[in-house]
Amino acid sequence: MKHRAMVIAGWAVTLAVTQFMLRDLTPDLQQAPWAIAANEGIGIPGNVVLLIGLSGLVCTLAYLAPPTSLLGAILLTGFLGGAVFTHIRVHGDASDIAENVVIGMLAWGGLWLRDARLRRLLPIRRAS
Repeated sequence: MKHRAMVIAGWAVTLAVTQFMLRDLTPDLQQAPWAIAANEGIGIPGNVVLLIGLSGLVCTLAYLAPPTSLLGAILLTGFLGGAVFTHIRVHGDASDIAENVVIGMLAWGGLWLRDARLRRLLPIRRAS
């Protein structure tokens, strides 16, 4: 039963991360004028906003699909790391930085909970 509860919790966290990412990427994918303007305001050309959205979507979908979830978590970590770097470079807003770090941590936590192979590879050890 403990294993089943971990898997269910892992999928709940995975779906929350996925929902956050899809909500966050939607304006980029829709080419919302405010999203283009916001990106241009931090030095990202408006003509790459769709590419950023598509890249994030591919990473998110790879993370969501069980056969590619490990690769997806790695790609999603890189994508979020790029967002962290951009926020640090532009204005250093701690809340924007923390948001991306927390989403990355939750992504790995969700995968760890739902994938026994990852738990064997990265076990949590108790102090002896």
